[in-house]
Amino acid sequence: VQLQASGGGLVQAGGSLRLSCAASERTFSRYTVGWFRQAPGKEREFVTTIRGGSRHTYYADSVKDRFTISRDNAKNTVYLQMDSLKPEDTAVYYCAASLTSILSTIRESTSYAHWGQGTLVTVSS
Repeated sequence: VQLQASGGGLVQAGGSLRLSCAASERTFSRYTVGWFRQAPGKEREFVTTIRGGSRHTYYADSVKDRFTISRDNAKNTVYLQMDSLKPEDTAVYYCAASLTSILSTIRESTSYAHWGQGTLVTVSS
């Protein structure tokens, strides 16, 4: 599956952005789709994920109650609504997909076989 991430940009602290991850496959609903981010000089980190089928969601503590992941299977798209943005949210955001995710490793980037190109989110203070 090919993934296309979009929606990044420059926003002031406290503002909102919505990222989109569009997929090329009609069976996208079966995939677990996650968002990861990588800030300059830092390692890539887990942000959130939504499972295929059950649509159960999981969040990093740093974004819980501020970010919301959702999916529209009819549009083969997963969204990341980001509210109350902070300067420390500044990073390149990547979406990733997996057909074979395991709950115990769902937060690990190595669990995802398919990656989008990334979209830059910059939050100014």
